[in-house]
Amino acid sequence: MIDRIKSALSDCGIGLWRINDNTEESAELFFVKKQLDTRRFKDVRKFRVTVFRDVEKEGKALRGFTSVTLLESMSGEQLREELKNAYYAAQFAANPTYELPDPVQSPTIETAGELFEAPLAESAGRMAKALFSADNQSDAFINSAEVFVIRCRRHILSSEGTDVSYTDGKVTGEFVAQCREPEDVEIHNIFTYDMLDTESLIKKVREALSFVRDRARAKRILKSGKYDVVLSGDQAATVLSYYMSRSAAHMIYPGYSTWKAGDAVQGENISGETLDIDLCATEPCSEEGIFMSDLPLIRKGELLAIHGNNRFCRYLGIEPTGQYRMLKCLNGMTPFEELKAGPCLWAVTFSDFQMDAMSGHFGGEIRLAYLIDGDSVTPVTGGSINGSILEAQGNLQFSLERYDSANYSGPYAVRINGVNAAGTEG
Repeated sequence: MIDRIKSALSDCGIGLWRINDNTEESAELFFVKKQLDTRRFKDVRKFRVTVFRDVEKEGKALRGFTSVTLLESMSGEQLREELKNAYYAAQFAANPTYELPDPVQSPTIETAGELFEAPLAESAGRMAKALFSADNQSDAFINSAEVFVIRCRRHILSSEGTDVSYTDGKVTGEFVAQCREPEDVEIHNIFTYDMLDTESLIKKVREALSFVRDRARAKRILKSGKYDVVLSGDQAATVLSYYMSRSAAHMIYPGYSTWKAGDAVQGENISGETLDIDLCATEPCSEEGIFMSDLPLIRKGELLAIHGNNRFCRYLGIEPTGQYRMLKCLNGMTPFEELKAGPCLWAVTFSDFQMDAMSGHFGGEIRLAYLIDGDSVTPVTGGSINGSILEAQGNLQFSLERYDSANYSGPYAVRINGVNAAGTEG
Protein backbone atom coordinates (compact mmCIF):
# COMPACT_ATOMS: atom_id res chain seq x y z
CA MET A 1 0.00 0.00 0.00
CA ILE A 2 2.86 2.39 0.75
CA ASP A 3 4.22 1.87 -2.76
CA ARG A 4 0.75 2.49 -4.21
CA ILE A 5 0.48 5.78 -2.31
CA LYS A 6 3.95 6.87 -3.38
CA SER A 7 3.07 6.06 -6.98
CA ALA A 8 -0.15 8.06 -6.75
CA LEU A 9 1.74 11.01 -5.23
CA SER A 10 4.18 10.90 -8.12
CA ASP A 11 1.34 10.69 -10.66
CA CYS A 12 -0.20 13.82 -9.11
CA GLY A 13 3.10 15.73 -9.24
CA ILE A 14 3.26 16.08 -5.44
CA GLY A 15 6.88 16.38 -4.34
CA LEU A 16 6.54 17.16 -0.62
CA TRP A 17 4.58 14.75 1.55
CA ARG A 18 4.39 12.72 4.75
CA ILE A 19 2.73 9.34 5.23
CA ASN A 20 1.53 8.22 8.67
CA ASP A 21 0.80 4.49 8.45
CA ASN A 22 -1.18 3.59 11.60
CA THR A 23 -2.34 0.10 12.53
CA GLU A 24 -4.53 -0.11 15.63
CA GLU A 25 -5.62 -3.28 17.40
CA SER A 26 -8.09 -3.12 20.25
CA ALA A 27 -10.05 -5.29 22.65
CA GLU A 28 -13.20 -3.61 23.91
CA LEU A 29 -15.39 -4.81 26.77
CA PHE A 30 -18.84 -3.40 27.63
CA PHE A 31 -20.51 -4.18 30.95
CA VAL A 32 -23.95 -3.70 32.44
CA LYS A 33 -23.27 -3.77 36.16
CA LYS A 34 -20.79 -6.66 36.49
CA GLN A 35 -22.20 -8.63 33.58
CA LEU A 36 -20.23 -8.61 30.31
CA ASP A 37 -22.71 -7.41 27.68
CA THR A 38 -20.55 -7.04 24.55
CA ARG A 39 -17.03 -7.97 23.54
CA ARG A 40 -15.49 -6.42 20.44
CA PHE A 41 -12.12 -6.78 18.72
CA LYS A 42 -10.78 -4.45 16.03
CA ASP A 43 -7.77 -4.42 13.73
CA VAL A 44 -7.77 -1.28 11.61
CA ARG A 45 -5.10 0.14 9.33
CA LYS A 46 -5.31 3.70 8.02
CA PHE A 47 -2.93 5.90 6.06
CA ARG A 48 -2.99 9.62 6.77
CA VAL A 49 -1.16 11.46 4.02
CA THR A 50 -0.14 15.09 4.43
CA VAL A 51 0.70 16.96 1.22
CA PHE A 52 2.58 20.26 1.15
CA ARG A 53 2.26 22.91 -1.55
CA ASP A 54 4.51 25.91 -2.11
CA VAL A 55 2.91 29.06 -3.53
CA GLU A 56 3.85 32.69 -3.92
CA LYS A 57 1.63 35.61 -3.02
CA GLU A 58 2.56 39.27 -3.34
CA GLY A 59 6.18 38.24 -3.75
CA LYS A 60 6.22 36.18 -0.55
CA ALA A 61 7.01 32.46 -0.42
CA LEU A 62 4.24 30.52 1.29
CA ARG A 63 3.74 26.85 2.18
CA GLY A 64 0.39 25.18 2.79
CA PHE A 65 -0.58 21.65 3.72
CA THR A 66 -3.64 19.42 3.90
CA SER A 67 -4.10 15.90 5.26
CA VAL A 68 -6.31 13.13 3.93
CA THR A 69 -7.04 9.60 5.18
CA LEU A 70 -6.63 6.74 2.70
CA LEU A 71 -7.71 3.11 3.02
CA GLU A 72 -6.28 -0.10 1.57
CA SER A 73 -9.59 -0.80 -0.18
CA MET A 74 -9.27 2.28 -2.40
CA SER A 75 -8.45 1.89 -6.07
CA GLY A 76 -5.58 3.69 -7.74
CA GLU A 77 -7.99 6.19 -9.25
CA GLN A 78 -9.55 6.88 -5.85
CA LEU A 79 -6.12 7.44 -4.31
CA ARG A 80 -5.18 9.91 -7.01
CA GLU A 81 -8.49 11.75 -6.73
CA GLU A 82 -8.15 12.15 -2.95
CA LEU A 83 -4.57 13.36 -3.25
CA LYS A 84 -5.39 15.79 -6.07
CA ASN A 85 -8.16 17.32 -3.98
CA ALA A 86 -5.88 17.63 -0.96
CA TYR A 87 -3.12 19.23 -3.01
CA TYR A 88 -5.60 21.70 -4.51
CA ALA A 89 -6.91 22.64 -1.05
CA ALA A 90 -3.40 23.12 0.36
CA GLN A 91 -2.90 26.36 -1.57
CA PHE A 92 -5.72 27.96 0.42
CA ALA A 93 -4.09 27.15 3.78
CA ALA A 94 -0.73 28.74 2.97
CA ASN A 95 1.45 30.35 5.62
CA PRO A 96 4.97 31.79 5.60
CA THR A 97 7.30 29.10 4.31
CA TYR A 98 9.33 26.98 6.71
CA GLU A 99 11.70 24.03 6.61
CA LEU A 100 10.20 20.59 7.01
CA PRO A 101 11.50 18.32 9.82
CA ASP A 102 15.01 16.99 9.42
CA PRO A 103 14.92 13.42 8.07
CA VAL A 104 15.40 10.60 10.57
CA GLN A 105 15.70 6.84 10.12
CA SER A 106 15.42 4.11 12.70
CA PRO A 107 14.61 0.41 12.99
CA THR A 108 11.25 -0.26 14.63
CA ILE A 109 11.27 0.93 18.24
CA GLU A 110 9.43 -1.72 20.24
CA THR A 111 7.89 -0.59 23.52
CA ALA A 112 8.34 -3.10 26.34
CA GLY A 113 5.75 -4.09 28.92
CA GLU A 114 2.75 -6.34 29.38
CA LEU A 115 0.48 -4.04 27.38
CA PHE A 116 2.60 -4.75 24.30
CA GLU A 117 3.38 -8.40 24.95
CA ALA A 118 0.26 -10.09 26.37
CA PRO A 119 -2.85 -10.91 24.31
CA LEU A 120 -5.16 -7.90 24.19
CA ALA A 121 -8.16 -9.88 25.46
CA GLU A 122 -6.14 -11.00 28.48
CA SER A 123 -5.05 -7.43 29.24
CA ALA A 124 -8.61 -6.14 28.91
CA GLY A 125 -9.77 -8.86 31.30
CA ARG A 126 -7.16 -7.84 33.85
CA MET A 127 -8.26 -4.20 33.78
CA ALA A 128 -11.93 -5.19 34.03
CA LYS A 129 -11.17 -7.42 37.01
CA ALA A 130 -9.35 -4.52 38.70
CA LEU A 131 -12.24 -2.16 38.00
CA PHE A 132 -14.86 -4.43 39.57
CA SER A 133 -12.67 -5.60 42.46
CA ALA A 134 -13.42 -2.29 44.20
CA ASP A 135 -17.15 -2.54 43.48
CA ASN A 136 -18.07 -4.12 46.79
CA GLN A 137 -20.11 -1.45 48.56
CA SER A 138 -23.66 -2.05 49.74
CA ASP A 139 -25.08 1.37 48.87
CA ALA A 140 -22.98 2.46 45.86
CA PHE A 141 -22.10 0.48 42.76
CA ILE A 142 -20.96 0.59 39.13
CA ASN A 143 -24.01 0.46 36.89
CA SER A 144 -22.12 0.30 33.58
CA ALA A 145 -18.55 0.30 32.32
CA GLU A 146 -16.39 0.17 29.21
CA VAL A 147 -12.77 -0.99 29.01
CA PHE A 148 -10.62 -0.51 25.89
CA VAL A 149 -7.10 -1.86 25.54
CA ILE A 150 -5.40 -0.48 22.44
CA ARG A 151 -2.09 -1.37 20.80
CA CYS A 152 -0.72 0.61 17.85
CA ARG A 153 2.04 0.27 15.29
CA ARG A 154 3.05 3.51 13.65
CA HIS A 155 5.22 4.02 10.56
CA ILE A 156 6.22 7.52 9.44
CA LEU A 157 7.72 8.23 6.01
CA SER A 158 8.39 11.53 4.26
CA SER A 159 9.61 12.87 0.96
CA GLU A 160 12.59 14.31 2.88
CA GLY A 161 13.83 10.82 3.78
CA THR A 162 12.22 10.08 7.15
CA ASP A 163 11.54 6.39 7.76
CA VAL A 164 10.83 5.49 11.38
CA SER A 165 8.38 3.17 13.09
CA TYR A 166 7.42 2.37 16.68
CA THR A 167 4.77 0.75 18.84
CA ASP A 168 2.63 2.39 21.48
CA GLY A 169 -0.62 1.73 23.28
CA LYS A 170 -3.03 2.79 25.96
CA VAL A 171 -5.80 1.64 28.25
CA THR A 172 -8.89 3.78 28.32
CA GLY A 173 -12.49 3.52 29.38
CA GLU A 174 -15.29 4.86 31.50
CA PHE A 175 -17.67 3.80 34.22
CA VAL A 176 -20.77 5.22 35.86
CA ALA A 177 -20.96 5.10 39.64
CA GLN A 178 -24.47 5.16 41.14
CA CYS A 179 -26.07 5.55 44.56
CA ARG A 180 -29.86 5.30 44.92
CA GLU A 181 -30.49 6.51 48.48
CA PRO A 182 -31.42 9.03 49.78
CA GLU A 183 -31.28 10.56 46.28
CA ASP A 184 -30.71 8.55 43.10
CA VAL A 185 -27.55 10.02 41.53
CA GLU A 186 -24.89 8.98 39.03
CA ILE A 187 -21.35 10.24 38.41
CA HIS A 188 -19.61 9.57 35.11
CA ASN A 189 -15.87 8.76 35.31
CA ILE A 190 -13.22 8.30 32.62
CA PHE A 191 -9.72 6.82 32.83
CA THR A 192 -6.71 6.66 30.52
CA TYR A 193 -3.37 4.98 31.21
CA ASP A 194 -0.38 4.21 29.03
CA MET A 195 0.16 0.87 30.78
CA LEU A 196 -1.86 -1.81 32.59
CA ASP A 197 -2.12 0.31 35.72
CA THR A 198 -4.53 -1.80 37.78
CA GLU A 199 -3.55 -0.13 41.04
CA SER A 200 -4.46 3.38 39.85
CA LEU A 201 -7.77 2.11 38.45
CA ILE A 202 -8.71 0.41 41.72
CA LYS A 203 -7.99 3.64 43.62
CA LYS A 204 -10.07 5.63 41.16
CA VAL A 205 -13.07 3.30 41.48
CA ARG A 206 -12.93 3.31 45.27
CA GLU A 207 -12.83 7.09 45.31
CA ALA A 208 -15.66 7.36 42.76
CA LEU A 209 -17.92 5.12 44.84
CA SER A 210 -17.17 7.16 47.94
CA PHE A 211 -17.92 10.39 46.07
CA VAL A 212 -21.22 9.19 44.60
CA ARG A 213 -22.38 8.03 48.03
CA ASP A 214 -21.65 11.48 49.44
CA ARG A 215 -23.24 13.15 46.41
CA ALA A 216 -26.50 11.36 47.21
CA ARG A 217 -26.43 12.95 50.67
CA ALA A 218 -25.04 16.35 49.68
CA LYS A 219 -26.88 19.53 50.65
CA ARG A 220 -27.46 22.70 48.64
CA ILE A 221 -26.11 25.05 51.29
CA LEU A 222 -22.99 26.56 49.70
CA LYS A 223 -22.86 30.32 50.27
CA SER A 224 -21.38 32.70 47.72
CA GLY A 225 -17.99 34.13 48.63
CA LYS A 226 -14.26 33.48 48.52
CA TYR A 227 -12.85 30.13 49.57
CA ASP A 228 -9.54 28.37 49.80
CA VAL A 229 -10.26 25.65 47.25
CA VAL A 230 -8.66 22.21 47.10
CA LEU A 231 -8.72 20.56 43.66
CA SER A 232 -7.72 16.93 43.23
CA GLY A 233 -7.16 14.29 40.56
CA ASP A 234 -8.04 15.31 37.02
CA GLN A 235 -8.96 18.86 38.11
CA ALA A 236 -5.48 19.43 39.57
CA ALA A 237 -4.02 18.22 36.27
CA THR A 238 -6.31 20.55 34.30
CA VAL A 239 -5.19 23.61 36.27
CA LEU A 240 -1.51 22.82 35.75
CA SER A 241 -2.08 22.32 32.01
CA TYR A 242 -2.10 26.14 31.84
CA TYR A 243 1.70 26.14 31.98
CA MET A 244 1.99 23.54 29.24
CA SER A 245 -0.36 25.50 26.99
CA ARG A 246 1.16 28.94 27.53
CA SER A 247 4.68 27.72 26.78
CA ALA A 248 3.69 26.11 23.46
CA ALA A 249 5.13 27.57 20.26
CA HIS A 250 1.71 27.78 18.62
CA MET A 251 0.62 30.14 21.42
CA ILE A 252 3.81 32.21 21.48
CA TYR A 253 4.38 32.79 17.76
CA PRO A 254 1.04 34.57 17.09
CA GLY A 255 1.36 36.54 20.34
CA TYR A 256 -1.35 34.81 22.37
CA SER A 257 1.38 34.19 24.96
CA THR A 258 4.32 36.51 25.58
CA TRP A 259 6.37 33.93 27.46
CA LYS A 260 10.00 33.33 26.61
CA ALA A 261 12.71 31.16 28.10
CA GLY A 262 14.04 32.69 31.30
CA ASP A 263 10.77 34.37 32.29
CA ALA A 264 9.51 34.08 35.87
CA VAL A 265 6.19 32.64 34.68
CA GLN A 266 4.92 32.01 38.22
CA GLY A 267 5.29 35.67 39.10
CA GLU A 268 7.74 37.49 41.31
CA ASN A 269 6.16 37.12 44.76
CA ILE A 270 5.98 33.43 45.64
CA SER A 271 5.04 32.50 49.18
CA GLY A 272 3.92 28.95 48.35
CA GLU A 273 5.74 26.22 46.44
CA THR A 274 7.79 27.22 43.41
CA LEU A 275 6.78 25.20 40.38
CA ASP A 276 8.92 22.40 38.96
CA ILE A 277 7.36 20.91 35.82
CA ASP A 278 8.57 18.54 33.10
CA LEU A 279 6.99 17.50 29.82
CA CYS A 280 7.18 13.74 29.24
CA ALA A 281 7.71 12.00 25.92
CA THR A 282 5.06 9.28 25.86
CA GLU A 283 6.06 8.16 22.34
CA PRO A 284 9.50 7.78 20.75
CA CYS A 285 8.72 10.42 18.13
CA SER A 286 5.97 12.80 17.09
CA GLU A 287 3.61 12.24 14.19
CA GLU A 288 5.87 14.54 12.16
CA GLY A 289 8.83 12.23 12.69
CA ILE A 290 10.61 14.31 15.34
CA PHE A 291 12.41 12.22 17.96
CA MET A 292 11.18 13.22 21.41
CA SER A 293 12.65 13.13 24.90
CA ASP A 294 11.56 14.37 28.32
CA LEU A 295 11.81 18.16 28.51
CA PRO A 296 12.40 20.16 31.72
CA LEU A 297 9.87 22.99 31.35
CA ILE A 298 9.85 25.00 34.58
CA ARG A 299 12.28 25.11 37.48
CA LYS A 300 11.63 27.22 40.57
CA GLY A 301 8.96 29.11 38.66
CA GLU A 302 11.22 29.98 35.72
CA LEU A 303 10.45 28.88 32.15
CA LEU A 304 13.31 26.84 30.68
CA ALA A 305 11.98 25.88 27.27
CA ILE A 306 9.41 26.43 24.54
CA HIS A 307 7.94 23.37 22.83
CA GLY A 308 5.81 22.54 19.84
CA ASN A 309 5.40 21.19 16.36
CA ASN A 310 7.79 21.76 13.51
CA ARG A 311 6.16 24.78 11.83
CA PHE A 312 5.79 27.02 14.85
CA CYS A 313 9.18 26.11 16.29
CA ARG A 314 10.78 26.94 12.92
CA TYR A 315 9.01 30.30 12.94
CA LEU A 316 10.47 31.03 16.38
CA GLY A 317 13.94 29.89 15.32
CA ILE A 318 14.15 27.07 17.85
CA GLU A 319 14.69 23.35 17.48
CA PRO A 320 11.37 21.52 17.02
CA THR A 321 10.54 19.32 20.01
CA GLY A 322 7.35 17.62 18.85
CA GLN A 323 4.01 18.04 20.59
CA TYR A 324 3.77 16.72 24.14
CA ARG A 325 0.62 15.38 25.77
CA MET A 326 1.89 14.51 29.27
CA LEU A 327 2.84 16.88 32.07
CA LYS A 328 4.77 15.86 35.16
CA CYS A 329 4.72 18.11 38.21
CA LEU A 330 7.55 17.46 40.66
CA ASN A 331 6.01 19.48 43.50
CA GLY A 332 4.33 18.09 46.60
CA MET A 333 5.39 18.65 50.21
CA THR A 334 2.22 18.55 52.33
CA PRO A 335 0.31 15.40 53.35
CA PHE A 336 -3.19 15.56 51.90
CA GLU A 337 -4.91 15.46 55.29
CA GLU A 338 -2.87 18.48 56.32
CA LEU A 339 -3.45 20.22 52.98
CA LYS A 340 -7.22 20.22 53.48
CA ALA A 341 -7.09 21.01 57.20
CA GLY A 342 -8.61 24.33 58.18
CA PRO A 343 -11.48 26.10 56.43
CA CYS A 344 -11.59 25.17 52.72
CA LEU A 345 -13.79 23.85 49.95
CA TRP A 346 -12.57 20.54 48.52
CA ALA A 347 -14.31 20.40 45.15
CA VAL A 348 -14.13 16.88 43.73
CA THR A 349 -16.58 16.48 40.84
CA PHE A 350 -17.90 18.96 38.30
CA SER A 351 -20.35 18.87 35.44
CA ASP A 352 -17.63 20.48 33.28
CA PHE A 353 -14.33 21.72 34.69
CA GLN A 354 -12.19 23.85 32.36
CA MET A 355 -8.99 25.87 32.26
CA ASP A 356 -8.83 28.81 29.82
CA ALA A 357 -5.23 29.03 28.63
CA MET A 358 -5.82 32.52 27.22
CA SER A 359 -7.09 34.18 30.41
CA GLY A 360 -5.83 31.85 33.13
CA HIS A 361 -9.35 31.40 34.49
CA PHE A 362 -10.51 28.00 35.66
CA GLY A 363 -13.80 26.76 37.00
CA GLY A 364 -16.93 24.73 36.60
CA GLU A 365 -20.30 23.80 38.05
CA ILE A 366 -19.98 21.77 41.25
CA ARG A 367 -21.58 18.34 41.48
CA LEU A 368 -19.87 17.45 44.77
CA ALA A 369 -17.64 19.36 47.15
CA TYR A 370 -16.76 19.07 50.82
CA LEU A 371 -17.14 22.18 52.95
CA ILE A 372 -14.48 21.74 55.60
CA ASP A 373 -14.32 23.82 58.78
CA GLY A 374 -12.21 22.29 61.50
CA ASP A 375 -13.67 18.89 62.40
CA SER A 376 -16.85 19.62 60.45
CA VAL A 377 -17.04 18.16 56.93
CA THR A 378 -20.26 18.73 54.97
CA PRO A 379 -20.91 17.33 51.48
CA VAL A 380 -22.45 20.07 49.31
CA THR A 381 -23.73 20.25 45.74
CA GLY A 382 -24.70 23.07 43.38
CA GLY A 383 -23.06 26.39 42.67
CA SER A 384 -19.77 26.91 40.86
CA ILE A 385 -16.23 28.15 41.28
CA ASN A 386 -14.32 30.65 39.13
CA GLY A 387 -10.67 31.33 39.88
CA SER A 388 -7.59 32.80 38.22
CA ILE A 389 -4.29 30.97 38.23
CA LEU A 390 -2.56 34.32 37.63
CA GLU A 391 -3.93 35.68 40.92
CA ALA A 392 -3.33 32.49 42.91
CA GLN A 393 -0.11 30.99 41.54
CA GLY A 394 2.16 32.66 44.08
CA ASN A 395 0.64 30.71 46.96
CA LEU A 396 0.07 27.20 45.65
CA GLN A 397 0.34 24.21 47.99
CA PHE A 398 0.60 20.63 46.70
CA SER A 399 -0.07 17.28 48.31
CA LEU A 400 2.62 14.75 49.01
CA GLU A 401 0.35 12.01 47.61
CA ARG A 402 0.56 11.41 43.85
CA TYR A 403 -1.89 10.90 41.00
CA ASP A 404 -1.13 9.28 37.64
CA SER A 405 -2.89 9.08 34.29
CA ALA A 406 -1.83 8.96 30.65
CA ASN A 407 -1.54 12.77 30.51
CA TYR A 408 -0.44 13.68 34.03
CA SER A 409 1.84 12.59 36.82
CA GLY A 410 2.02 14.78 39.86
CA PRO A 411 0.50 15.77 43.18
CA TYR A 412 -2.95 14.37 43.86
CA ALA A 413 -4.20 17.75 45.03
CA VAL A 414 -3.46 21.48 44.99
CA ARG A 415 -4.75 24.13 47.42
CA ILE A 416 -5.57 27.49 45.82
CA ASN A 417 -6.43 30.45 48.02
CA GLY A 418 -9.11 33.08 47.45
CA VAL A 419 -11.25 31.44 44.75
CA ASN A 420 -14.67 32.93 44.01
CA ALA A 421 -17.66 30.64 44.50
CA ALA A 422 -21.22 31.28 43.41
CA GLY A 423 -23.34 29.40 45.91
CA THR A 424 -26.86 28.11 46.13
CA GLU A 425 -27.49 30.53 48.99
CA GLY A 426 -26.91 34.32 48.79
